[in-house]
Amino acid sequence: MSVDTSPKSTTWTFVDGEWLSGNPKLIGPTSHAMWLGSTVFDGARWFDGISPDLDLHCQRINRSAVNMGMKPTKTPEEIEALALEGVTKFDGKTAIYIKPMYWTEHGTSYSVVAPDAESTRFALCLFEAPMHTARPSSLTVSPFRRPSPEVAMTAAKAGSLYPNSGRMIIEARNRGFDNALARDMNGNVAETASSNIFIVKDGVVFTPIANGTFLAGITRSRIIGLLRQEGYDVREATVTVEDVATADEIFTSGNYSKIGPVNRFEERELQPGPVAAKALELYMDWANSTRRAAA
Repeated sequence: MSVDTSPKSTTWTFVDGEWLSGNPKLIGPTSHAMWLGSTVFDGARWFDGISPDLDLHCQRINRSAVNMGMKPTKTPEEIEALALEGVTKFDGKTAIYIKPMYWTEHGTSYSVVAPDAESTRFALCLFEAPMHTARPSSLTVSPFRRPSPEVAMTAAKAGSLYPNSGRMIIEARNRGFDNALARDMNGNVAETASSNIFIVKDGVVFTPIANGTFLAGITRSRIIGLLRQEGYDVREATVTVEDVATADEIFTSGNYSKIGPVNRFEERELQPGPVAAKALELYMDWANSTRRAAA
């Protein structure tokens, strides 16, 4: 029986000079991306008439492409303009996920495994996706680890990294948790399976220092800056599982849902804390200020 390949929400994709609705068939069985995984993507958000840090996401997708051995075919400015054009195709009632992507069609002349930069293709996909901001979640320590730069393409937001996240989430959910706390190869905390993580201890905010094993997100960086401006002591440091287990407060950051409090870590129950609430307030105030500045 055939699988329904239609998208789950209203979707528009720009590819090869035109906007297409639904889920266009772009990658064939001989495409390098299909069988050898040469894909990179990024994700920005549009909601309530604003798209915070869209420019930074459009810059990062090109860095990911270069780090993956591809040749970007659009400038960040072109991608940003296309994204804002695509937003006008929606009714504006639901938040939108903005996903620029690159992939390669062929391998090189000297190895089918290595992506041929000259065969790089680009697509920009926008689809409706509710924010679920501030939704609490539970966390458990994953038995699986984040790879180091020596063994995986951690310098790019590569599609090939995400099956590892997927198995973390499946394993965690099978044990009754929403998400998984991922460690690096040294056993220190990296992030969750799908977002960056912050903890609060005795009034100090900690987040794992970027060490090349996880994506130090754009929203993470924005939250660090906003909290520091507000007077919080925010430290990027080595964080252990014990630090998380004994934290006064745990919350996550990510582009998809922005800020989310953790209300259970392993068997310990927690209440959504004041720092997470303040971080979300500061972020939304800043995001709305970008609209006023552009007006």
